[in-house]
Order: sequence, then C-alpha cells, then structure tokens
Amino acid sequence: MPRLDETKEFIPVRIALLTVSDTRDLTQDRSGDVLAGRIEAAGHILADRMIVRDERDQIAAHLREWVARPEIDVVISTGGTGLTGRDVTVEAHRDVYEKEIDAFGTVFTTVSMQKIGTSAVQSRATGGVAGGTYLFALPGSPGACKDAWDEILCHQFDYRHLPCNFVEIMPRLDEHQRRK
Repeated sequence: MPRLDETKEFIPVRIALLTVSDTRDLTQDRSGDVLAGRIEAAGHILADRMIVRDERDQIAAHLREWVARPEIDVVISTGGTGLTGRDVTVEAHRDVYEKEIDAFGTVFTTVSMQKIGTSAVQSRATGGVAGGTYLFALPGSPGACKDAWDEILCHQFDYRHLPCNFVEIMPRLDEHQRRK
C-alpha cells in the first residue's frame, strides 16, 4: 500500500478546481469544497477555483486557459462525468488532452466498486496531460471526490510516494515540446 520516503521533502503542487454545473454557485459547491479542503490540508496550493456551465466548448476553453498558465500544475474538475445528455465534461477534457492517463479511470472504478458496487459503471472519470499540466475529471458527488482524492490523487501528488508519483515526472511532461 502507500509508502512514503521520509528522506524526501514534500513538494506542494498548484491545483485549480473547476466545478461543472448548470445549477450550483460557489456557496452550494459541496464537491468543490471537499476537494479544496483536502488540497489545502495536504499542503498543496489552491491556485484557482471557479464554476462553469455544462457546455463542452466552455469547459474545454477554460481547461486550455488554465493549462496555458505556468502557475497551475494540475486541474481537477468535478461534475458532468455521467451518462446523461448534459454530461459533456469527459468530452471536453478529451478535446484538450495530449495524452490520456487510461489507468486513472480504471483505478477510480476499482475504488468506487468497493464503495458503491456496480453503480461504479456509471462514472466516466478520466485523467490526462496537456501542456505539461495534469487534468482530471471527477464525478460531481462529494463522496466520489473524497474517494478520488483520498485513494488516488493524494498519493500521486505526494513527491515522497513510492515507488513512483506524478510529481517526480512533472518536469518532463512537456519535454517533447522543447528543442534539444
């Protein structure tokens, strides 16, 4: 299970939160609050936070804007990952990804199965990389956000996590864009 190399120093990452909703504002954003609290409690930096409507073009545009900002290392969205007609967050993320982190959805489903059984098949949680920035789309429920953070993301965003983690490869995410 999770192991930490206590000889390494913790490196905080800068995380932006995007809630996708047609009905919520920041005062009603329970899932965003869950993630913001966990991000800050873990010692990371909440770099930005906002709510955007369930519109594919708007979501993708905002993801691209944050990817272009060097002060943001990670973007986590919550909401819009289900199966209904208005759920377009996954498609918006995939419009932006350069590479998809296929195993993220698989691991998230495995974690969800332990909590909600076969209802886990209704989630399309996804992760990817664009412009040297990690992007993750989580379901809109507070429980799903807790599970994704507590069981996966908090470990992968801890530089001390063994045997490997997302933080240690951050400097190389955009190496293909640099001239040698």
